[in-house]
Amino acid sequence: MKNYLFLLALFTSVITWSQNVQVDANTYSPQQLIEDILVDSDCITNVNVTNVVGGNFNGSDLSYGYFDASGSSFPFQSGVVLSTGRLNNVQGPNTSLSDDDAPNWVGDNDLETVLQESNTLNATIIEFDFEAVANQISFRYIFASEEYQEGNNNTCQYSDLFGFLIRPSGSNQYENIAVVPGTNTPVKVTTVHSGIPGSCDPINERYFGSWNDASAPINFNGQTAILTAVADVVPNTTYHVKLVIADEQNYRYDSAVFLEAGSFELSSNLGPDRLLSNYNALCTDETLILDATQTNADSYTWFQNFIELTSETNATYEVTQPGTYEVEVTINGTCIAYGSIVIEYSSDPIVFNTTLVACDIDLDGYTTYDLWNATSTITGNDPDLTVVDFYETQAGAEGSDAGLITDPSSYENSSIGQTVYARVINRNGCISVAEITLDIANNPVSLAPFSACDDDNNGIIIFSIIDLENHVLNNPDVPDTANVTFYNSEADLINQNNPITSEYENSGNPYSDQLFVQISNNGNCFAFSFLPLLVFDSPEMDGDETLVYCLNEYPQIITLESGTSNQNNLTYQWFLDGNDLFVSSESIQINEVGTYTVIATNNNGCSTSREIIVSPSNIATIESIVVNDGVENNTIAISISGEGDYEYALDYGVYQDDPFFSNVLADTHTLLIRDKNGCGVIMEEVPVFGFPKFFTPNGDGVNDIWTPKGISAKTKAVRIRIFDRYGKLIKEINASDSSWNGTFNGRPMNTDDYWYLATLPNGRTFTGHFTLKR
Repeated sequence: MKNYLFLLALFTSVITWSQNVQVDANTYSPQQLIEDILVDSDCITNVNVTNVVGGNFNGSDLSYGYFDASGSSFPFQSGVVLSTGRLNNVQGPNTSLSDDDAPNWVGDNDLETVLQESNTLNATIIEFDFEAVANQISFRYIFASEEYQEGNNNTCQYSDLFGFLIRPSGSNQYENIAVVPGTNTPVKVTTVHSGIPGSCDPINERYFGSWNDASAPINFNGQTAILTAVADVVPNTTYHVKLVIADEQNYRYDSAVFLEAGSFELSSNLGPDRLLSNYNALCTDETLILDATQTNADSYTWFQNFIELTSETNATYEVTQPGTYEVEVTINGTCIAYGSIVIEYSSDPIVFNTTLVACDIDLDGYTTYDLWNATSTITGNDPDLTVVDFYETQAGAEGSDAGLITDPSSYENSSIGQTVYARVINRNGCISVAEITLDIANNPVSLAPFSACDDDNNGIIIFSIIDLENHVLNNPDVPDTANVTFYNSEADLINQNNPITSEYENSGNPYSDQLFVQISNNGNCFAFSFLPLLVFDSPEMDGDETLVYCLNEYPQIITLESGTSNQNNLTYQWFLDGNDLFVSSESIQINEVGTYTVIATNNNGCSTSREIIVSPSNIATIESIVVNDGVENNTIAISISGEGDYEYALDYGVYQDDPFFSNVLADTHTLLIRDKNGCGVIMEEVPVFGFPKFFTPNGDGVNDIWTPKGISAKTKAVRIRIFDRYGKLIKEINASDSSWNGTFNGRPMNTDDYWYLATLPNGRTFTGHFTLKR
């Protein structure tokens, strides 16, 4: 022990410690941090720090130094810490982000080479040499990082790097001893965590310590459990150690490694703990030789469950029961190498003997078995048990390997009622043996043919495996709980090859085929059989059709045909809008609109159907006719109702779809409205009134009379009165006297302008004037 203990006592006496980890970058030199804090042992000698690298923060702060956790919940009381950021950002509480960088702070090539990584920066390094009198050294550490982010998938992807690199002096080949116990996997965020739901599963979770909240004594989001770095060394030989931690990819989210004070010590390797949780526990009746042999050892003292085994003084000890075993190896009279191991025992697997029943086509007692089908019964569906092999002898299954069955999935029994043996192991590798009796299923099952109908009438269809399964399960000789598997050939059935899983097409055997069937029940084969497949043609039928029924012709009937001409031995069923009409004839007479469905069925039970949609139509019903007349552009607008599709014409001219006519001449017109579906034409007389601008009653036979247009018997109630310029009534025109010859009381009237007032039956009036020329 060096005099620096006095300085440590002085330092701790003048600082008031809180419940958080505190750090110190100035009290100890790198040599003191390694020799007096980390090592602190006279049995590890020639400790010499050879290189130190850290961040330059332009002040007293460094990226490495001493930590004190007295009074806090941190697992170590004190020690040495190396960080990828400022040392002051290491100490708790965890209320800020340690996210530091510094100028010209580079990474480390040795770390990248050994860990097979790249792009490191901000590397903090302490290198030192040492010698030890034992053949193994160890020390304890905790890795912590801001890159531990609970619930964040970045934890699954990103991690800073660190390593404890060791090599014999003079060698260039480093070994990293900062690894997950029992592996060569470097410890880092992505290799030790409890999982991120929805992003990554836990990995090496038993070595993960905790996610840290604001109450944590260190300023990092998460940390590992206490881990031990172990290195085998040659006694009294100089070794070089590089402690290094670095950011990876970028400087963001710092990390740190905490080394426990005084934990760098001599050790004696007793091997990894044999734990149930690690799946390497010992099995029943298994023993383990612990070997603590050390060069220059003076004595060996063994402990079981912390009680000294006074009679055990050899370098080896045979473990026969569970417990914690420790050894103290005294070397060179004063140095002690400590070794410890925890031994747990696993019970042998609980297994169940069973009978495996296979189907036998010829029922001679010899057939092929898939021994793996017995797995769930043997293990009782215990997920922690595994059937590894099958043997023809019990001794082989117990460990001699005699009679190994090389192809358990296709094993042909060598005797009737033969017993074979399964070797079962648990997750700790402990063995139990289960017996499997090989039996045959003597359950002949005869399956009725499965028939199907072919709409294409070529004898080839696609069979649904679900339909085939239901057909087999409906057989009274087949258990309700059975499973059915289909094969295309007997060879596939026997060898359990190429099962038909979803559908089957009989393309190679139109109209008649067969499948080979395996029926299994409760995990065992119940029967082999075959299933005939028959394909029948369906009736041929015309396609769907749409017809029109004229409602104005009701109750006249029309005939609907099934569309199956020249086909015999068919039965028919007719439906209207899904309702059975109870009509079985090939055709049907109807006078009702709707969707008619006819189904034709032949003697093989195959049916074809088609739909005949009978749509309604009708002659038009005129709702209104609006005439805009007495103007330069006379128009007619028609509004109708009815179930039909209509077109319109005037005076037997060309039909149009638009119920509107423009530029109509003044006259009495015939309007025609025709149903395009052929249900008829309606006609309506439409007067379009017009009044001549002049007339010349000179007896030459041209314009001798003034005759308004649009007056007819239909408009007989129209009244037209003619006045001279003084307002004297000269003439009154109506349907029976529809023109004026230019006279008044038999006397010709003079050339002049005359005025008219026309009154329609609906009260509408027209006024204007015209010229009489002589």
